[in-house]
Amino acid sequence: MTIISIEWYIFIGMKNESEKNTDVLTGLASREAFDADFAQWVTQAKRKGISVSLAVMDIDWFGRLNKTHGRDIGDALLCVLAQETAQAFQKVGRAYRFGGDAVAVLCNGMEKEAAFILLEQFRQAFDATHRVEQEKETLEVAMQISCGVAAYPDDGAKAKDIVNKASEALYRAKVSGRNKVCLPREEKMVTKTSHYTQGQLMGLRRLAERESIGEAVLLREALNDILRKYNA
Repeated sequence: MTIISIEWYIFIGMKNESEKNTDVLTGLASREAFDADFAQWVTQAKRKGISVSLAVMDIDWFGRLNKTHGRDIGDALLCVLAQETAQAFQKVGRAYRFGGDAVAVLCNGMEKEAAFILLEQFRQAFDATHRVEQEKETLEVAMQISCGVAAYPDDGAKAKDIVNKASEALYRAKVSGRNKVCLPREEKMVTKTSHYTQGQLMGLRRLAERESIGEAVLLREALNDILRKYNA
């Protein structure tokens, strides 16, 4: 159970108000910092031949929580998500205030499969009652989150493409029941290294970079060719 005081997020906001790359409310890195980091990391990933994974998450039924408990409590609950996300991913990535009640995590050098597993573990751990202290009153609120995960280069060649895919996956998590982690449409949770040699994977990555096409798109195209060849 997380315990957080409303005074905590007020203090964080006052402390970092002058810092351009820090979100005033949550103390996380700002959306501007996210855009700059992601663009830079994708450029580096193209050169090094590595992946960059993105997770976008938000609180389920946040509007209802705001309406029931008031905006101050809603802000405090958002800070709970921000604090726990920053702590959970501090060794493998960086957390950002993405906008509204959404938080993003960038994991440089991490494959999408690994990011999916970490986000699912975090989602399960976060599915609990969280305590917020307001003046002399303590409020316990049950909270859950939905998450979308995408990665470069699997889901696109540019940062904006990965953002769109992760946002699409988050939307799918919402409409399919909430409190879950989803991948972009048509993607299956299958580890690539289970089916391909290291040489094939390296060749696929080089081709994806050269043609500015996601690896998953190329694999689907190849599979379609095989199916047509054998009239499957």
